[in-house]
Amino acid sequence: MHSPLSFQSLQRLGSRSAGRARWAPTAAVLAGAIALAACTGGTTDSAQVDNSSGAPATTVANSTTPQASQPRVTIPPLTSPREAFGQPIQTLNQDELRAFLRGDLLFGQDFVAAPGATDTRDGLGPTFNAQSCASCHVLDGRGTPPQAVGSIQQRGAGGAGLLLRLSVPGEDPETGGPLPDPIYGTQLQDRAIPNVAAEGQIELSYDIISGTYTDGIDFQLLDPNYEIVDPAFGPLADDVLISPRLATQVFGMGLLEAVPDETILLLADPDDEDGDGISGRPNIVWDARAGEPAIGRFGWKANIATVEQQVADAFFGDMGVTSSIHPIENCGADSDGLQADCLSAPNGGEPELDEEILGVITAYNATLRVPENPRGGSNEGQALFTEIGCASCHTPTLQTGPNSIESLADQTIQPYTDLLLHDMGEGLADGRPDFEATGTEWRTPPLWGLGLHTTVSGSRFLLHDGRASTIEEAILWHGGEAEASREAFRSLELDRRRELLLFLESL
Repeated sequence: MHSPLSFQSLQRLGSRSAGRARWAPTAAVLAGAIALAACTGGTTDSAQVDNSSGAPATTVANSTTPQASQPRVTIPPLTSPREAFGQPIQTLNQDELRAFLRGDLLFGQDFVAAPGATDTRDGLGPTFNAQSCASCHVLDGRGTPPQAVGSIQQRGAGGAGLLLRLSVPGEDPETGGPLPDPIYGTQLQDRAIPNVAAEGQIELSYDIISGTYTDGIDFQLLDPNYEIVDPAFGPLADDVLISPRLATQVFGMGLLEAVPDETILLLADPDDEDGDGISGRPNIVWDARAGEPAIGRFGWKANIATVEQQVADAFFGDMGVTSSIHPIENCGADSDGLQADCLSAPNGGEPELDEEILGVITAYNATLRVPENPRGGSNEGQALFTEIGCASCHTPTLQTGPNSIESLADQTIQPYTDLLLHDMGEGLADGRPDFEATGTEWRTPPLWGLGLHTTVSGSRFLLHDGRASTIEEAILWHGGEAEASREAFRSLELDRRRELLLFLESL
């Protein structure tokens, strides 16, 4: 009888990369995991990594069929706070950890233009925003918007993970999703492989909005303005709709996917029948894998239904890498032949991302652990959170349902979200519908890990475009359904505001 595989035994077979400050298993780690899994009776052909059946190797959090019982891997407590967002769930079995390790390695590696020295990671572009997942989700955290001062425009001023979504009025007749700009598609790509033109650049400036708390203390908010400059293929459509999106943290996604549809529907109150001023509703989106409508859970407007599609969409939109979900190169509609160089560029296969890689990166995203925050919260702050109405949308506790990954099934979680759309007012509006989300509606973002963003990333940029650099600023931007809560916060005395912020820092 062999003892369960330990995390330390995996570490001895591989190495860590201090530069990435992430898990960085070598091939020996993966080979050792497979060998030890077989030794202890664990299977080596899990759905996350094997594609011998030809079925998608990505049903990580959708399937409710339990896997065969395997020994669990013992993972020690976190020692580096900066790595808080990049740890695996502590109760994964051997196959699940193997998929996590391989997915983590690929999450951090650059993809390259085809033909490349590796057929695993070629096919970048032809136009793109990033070369790897981790270049936007640094240490599995949030992106960083370009910085500007006042109304001074600064192009390319240090930022990673901010992009512009594009569309024109109307909806796709098949999926119900946004219609792309006729030339530039649904996302502006500001980088390109050699011999292909980048589509354009983002120019950003900020206006300053001043306000005052009821106790007389002043505050300032930064209101961003976006402009597309140097468009390579002529002007965008006259009626183009532009929405900035900042990369979010990626932990906890498998748990949110495991929340049953029924739970989300029970939280919805689209007609505000209880009269509390909150009328959350689900976004009904297109599940490309299933080929049918589904409840959206991910993305700033809850426009994505599954972890797998989130991964595939990012590869396609951000990196220009095709997959079974997005098999056609991202070169815009291009009816006038303006992007001929994009269309004629060599590809890395059809599709470029094989099912195994899509599967293990999906598994990695689905099984990242929700971090524990060592900061102690304030009981008074927690009471204020409910008292002023924050908990009406940021639902503290949810319950997951059955799941193929035992560690995700039947868990009580505290994400502080209802996964619903809410009207947040004109101050945060992007004016761009996305499936059933209007131009003023946004998904309630989860608050778990909120207090650790600065520790992990060295800074904190909140809301859909990173305009808020503090929790306080993010609250003050709330409008629409959240206006009453914002005004209640603005009316609190300084010491009570601090208590509420202390509680939020503890999440």
